[in-house]
Amino acid sequence: MSRIAYVNGRYVPHNEAAVSIEDRGYQFGDGIYEVIHIHEGRFVDTDLHLSRLARSLREVSIAPPMNDAALLVVLREVVRRNRVNEGIVYMQITRGVARRDHAFPKGIAPALVVTARHGTAFPRDIKAWAGTAITVPDIRWGRCDIKTVNLLPNCLAKQKAREAGTYEAILIDGSGGVTEGSSTTVWAVDANGVLRTRHLDDHILPGCTRAALSALLADNAIAFEERGLTEAEFRAAREVFLTSATSYVKPIVRVDGVAVGDGAPGPITTRLFGLFARHADGAAHNHAPRLASAAGIG
Repeated sequence: MSRIAYVNGRYVPHNEAAVSIEDRGYQFGDGIYEVIHIHEGRFVDTDLHLSRLARSLREVSIAPPMNDAALLVVLREVVRRNRVNEGIVYMQITRGVARRDHAFPKGIAPALVVTARHGTAFPRDIKAWAGTAITVPDIRWGRCDIKTVNLLPNCLAKQKAREAGTYEAILIDGSGGVTEGSSTTVWAVDANGVLRTRHLDDHILPGCTRAALSALLADNAIAFEERGLTEAEFRAAREVFLTSATSYVKPIVRVDGVAVGDGAPGPITTRLFGLFARHADGAAHNHAPRLASAAGIG
């Protein structure tokens, strides 16, 4: 079956999908994007992702192409047409099409593209799901809190991780602090047993899975600190794990070839993996209708 994309008001086969060569996303990276995980036919953490999408648009002064209710109709239709029960739905909004000029053009409509793709089922075996990482310098721009399509530094970091045979590249800033992964939020249980993740500011993305997990931690009276780690503290950590819409809660058992803790998923990571699995299976705030049922997907 041909994959179907939504491109500026039309549902079209991927091989017929096109945008203008003067789309500002292509010319300048002048756009933002968002990804929502689909698990067992449900969107996971819909409200968090739509809220971050709106924030990103505000931060770069791009008008929303439609309201949230209309956007959800498009997202569900793309998922339905592609028969995705496990996977992701991806949306990208650029400032639109205009003659190439650095300043923002006036009077143009934003451009919206939505795609969906199949993915593997949510992991159930934490040991099999564990991964490894390397560390690399953080060379990104100063507004990493905006989910823009300007991802070349992230791609360079991720490629280094792939070449090293690891899952992720963990970024170290110029002051020797851990910021985040190339496409993930970084968490660690420090040498004193304290669960920590970096505070939110302009230098890291406010992860939606991070926000969902933070709520689960509060609901289950699990203490954690939003406090950055130095590289030395990170390397001395008892446990390390990553979160994102596609990494979920992913244990990292080796960094730069050195075992984290005893080289296996730790007890706190294991507990949080279980909590998030139950959340993804249908927590109350994953309220979107079951997409598979609506689409007639078996």
